[in-house]
Amino acid sequence: MPGKTDAWKGLLLDPLAIRPVSAVGVTSAMLAMMTLLPAVMVVFGRWIFWPLVPHHDPDAEEYPADHGRWGALGRRIHANPRLVWVVTVIGLCLCASGLASYRAGGLGNADVFLSRPDSVVGQEVAERHFPSGEADPVQVVTTEQYVRDVIVDTAQRPEVTAISLGAAGNGDILLNVTVRGGDGEEAEQHEVLALRDRLRAVAAPDVNVGGNVALIADLERGAQRDRMVIIPLVLLVVFAVLAVLLRSLIAPMLLLATVVLSFLATLGISSLAFAHLFGFAGVDQGFVLLVFVLLVALGVDYNIFLMHRVREEAHRYSTAHSAILGLGATGGVITSAGVVLAGTFAVLVVLPLTQTVQLAFAVAVGVLLDTMIVRSVLVTALTLDVGDVVWWPSHLARGTRWWHRGPRPYRPPAPAVRPRVMLRPRRLVRPRVVLGSGKVALRKSEKVGGEFSGK
Repeated sequence: MPGKTDAWKGLLLDPLAIRPVSAVGVTSAMLAMMTLLPAVMVVFGRWIFWPLVPHHDPDAEEYPADHGRWGALGRRIHANPRLVWVVTVIGLCLCASGLASYRAGGLGNADVFLSRPDSVVGQEVAERHFPSGEADPVQVVTTEQYVRDVIVDTAQRPEVTAISLGAAGNGDILLNVTVRGGDGEEAEQHEVLALRDRLRAVAAPDVNVGGNVALIADLERGAQRDRMVIIPLVLLVVFAVLAVLLRSLIAPMLLLATVVLSFLATLGISSLAFAHLFGFAGVDQGFVLLVFVLLVALGVDYNIFLMHRVREEAHRYSTAHSAILGLGATGGVITSAGVVLAGTFAVLVVLPLTQTVQLAFAVAVGVLLDTMIVRSVLVTALTLDVGDVVWWPSHLARGTRWWHRGPRPYRPPAPAVRPRVMLRPRRLVRPRVVLGSGKVALRKSEKVGGEFSGK
């Protein structure tokens, strides 16, 4: 029934319910990582990594971070970084073109569940045996003063097929208005919103138009408003955080561009999957905003892991060498975290709710795309191509005119040589004691007849 479906929607999408839970969860995780985890590692020592317990070998040579699989990937990207990021951007744009299959308008009551529960079956039976719109009428609430004007004006609308009086109380009267079914949910929403605007012109503010169709239309309007306000605000806050952390203005702009491109590519892939693989009738109203917030938050985390390490290395090496070192040091960590997170969200696909499946699929795809392609390839290629300019206006831009500055060549460092310290026994030297004028030197250890010998 509609009430049960709306309850599920409110439970999943109510921001008042999501915000405190998310804040408490993130805060608890931060406190645990800063206090509990270090204490546990100190107590258990190296054995916490059992069965692959690492051991310190003082005689082992230092292993350069630009070696290994991720370092090799960085060196290959360095061969032609501009070609790499151009091809990557084109591929992501092709993925984003899947937005042409995006089905806006939200989900109807029958589309919320992947299965066919009793509420959906009952609604389908009512639609088969009763006129279109009578099973789910538009509810109009007005006062006794304007009820006659509202009925007369409503009856003149071509899409209205029937009007019936409902309950009355406290000076208000409920009218059940049957609206002819349009060609799809968007058409029905448009008719209901047009009826609301017309009635408000007659009896505003003493008339209210509700019902399931009006509720879905209001949710879509609210989602559009939220996207217009929250998305720019999130991008502004993320830019400020990255600018302060990296002491740069160019790097945050490049990183935000990669995050937005990754988000659009994820939406394109998800839209194609929802339309042609899963066969969903539409996309939930809060889907775009939730996916954006999650992917931007996760993408910025991975950006910080990578670029902060690159900036640390840039104090000692060139930007090109630092980018390869940063990728070699953080590539495995970022990819492992992405795989774990994507697998965690993928588990939610087994739930019977369409909203949950859509969110889980999009976040899993977005995280894998971000960690495997965007962070490892695109960001590294852009950093290598831009060079020292990426740190402008900080001192790491080398203080030159940045628009004339190109990337410095990457030169692999010489292999580190660990100095060897040889401990040899010292030769004992007998001390000599000089007495008198210095002409006679007596050895303290040589005696003749109990007295010192001067020979």
